[in-house]
Amino acid sequence: MLDRDTIQGVAMFTVLEAGRTYRIDAELVDGRLIAAADRPLLGWEPRSYGWCRDDACLPASRAAGAERDGGIDVVAFAELTGRIAVLDAAERVLALGHTATGLSAAAAPDFTLDGTTLSDHRGSKVALVFWASWCGCRYDLPAWQERHAALASQGFTVISVAADRNAEDARPWIDEAEVTHPALIDVDGVVAELYNVINVPTVVWIDEEGRIVRPQDTQTATDLFRSMNGLDSQASLDALRRWVTEGDAGLTPGQVAEHLRVPTAAEQKARAHARLGVWLARGGKPDAARRHLAAAGDLAPHDLAIRRGLMPVTGEDPFGDAFFAIRGELEEAGIPIYRPLPLPDRA
Repeated sequence: MLDRDTIQGVAMFTVLEAGRTYRIDAELVDGRLIAAADRPLLGWEPRSYGWCRDDACLPASRAAGAERDGGIDVVAFAELTGRIAVLDAAERVLALGHTATGLSAAAAPDFTLDGTTLSDHRGSKVALVFWASWCGCRYDLPAWQERHAALASQGFTVISVAADRNAEDARPWIDEAEVTHPALIDVDGVVAELYNVINVPTVVWIDEEGRIVRPQDTQTATDLFRSMNGLDSQASLDALRRWVTEGDAGLTPGQVAEHLRVPTAAEQKARAHARLGVWLARGGKPDAARRHLAAAGDLAPHDLAIRRGLMPVTGEDPFGDAFFAIRGELEEAGIPIYRPLPLPDRA
């Protein structure tokens, strides 16, 4: 049993995972979050021989590494099960991420959002278009709709994903574009995390068999901001048509693997901090939220989807001085803001 003399606080703790929030019984003991060893924890069930979840089991000999003070150290247990854990003891909340993702060119990560399931589009080519109301790429949404309409009869669809944490920020732009393609709003950042999106606009091409044939690519559908980003929307359109009509995505399988950005452990921990920051901001705790968003920025300074994209969550202007300060910082450090992939020649 737990030694009650060492207990600093007893409470229900909120656990945040991608797209899921729940509570656990736990106790703060000398700064550690301790849960009972004989009850389910983070989706795992205790057995005489270890801890099991679906078909996976963690042997008792390994789980012993998380045993503390007569219970289970929740953060240590999460790490043993392949997750990153960020604890805010003061706010009684734990955010979980993964040390690795299922991101690979062989199989685009499936998801269901706003009633759309990616795998339901098998048999069609898909352009997964990430944009946001806090980015000038919001003006491109009508042009992406035009591309969708022009090529839909040839087995192609656009699925646009707004990286806005407030649906009401994105919805007017979707309505104004009069979209007929699936237009999703990723308020919890789940899809952006699956595809390791670090800025918008980002486009991913997925073929009929669900394989990524063009990984995270900075593409525009208009030239409104070409003087800033140097991107040619016509070249992007030509390449898209070539892929849809001829099956040529412009990259070999080896190049796809080379350019596919798989997140690092630091990036995943940054996202756990970001998840905590968003939750705290939504709960009316902006100061605590800023602390975690700052930690996320320190871990992944190149991730504008966090550093700029979450400014509206704490009432900061994503088009203001703070953004241009970040932009200047990254440019000075030689960290690219836009990351376009090579496009095939217009032949």
